[in-house]
Amino acid sequence: MTIQSILGAIVIGAVIGAVGRLLLPGRQAIGWILTVVVGIVAALLGTLIAQVLGVETTPGIDWIELVMQVVLAIVGVGLVAGLRRGSGSRSI
Repeated sequence: MTIQSILGAIVIGAVIGAVGRLLLPGRQAIGWILTVVVGIVAALLGTLIAQVLGVETTPGIDWIELVMQVVLAIVGVGLVAGLRRGSGSRSI
């Protein structure tokens, strides 16, 4: 794993997370760093699922894999925002 691949994963994760966050309706109570982390995880999981399902890698954009990554980012941002909202509303 090189510095270039790590930086690429961060950039792709940021884009995937941002798109997922923008497509999720309503306001999300999470910061951009957490959005990037969710995006990186969604990108990795989407790639893994695409490989397991046998989605072929093409020379251009892998649309099926990209859609899976964005859907996973939407779900991830929603889950994290819900967990943060739930933990922040409790009073002791």
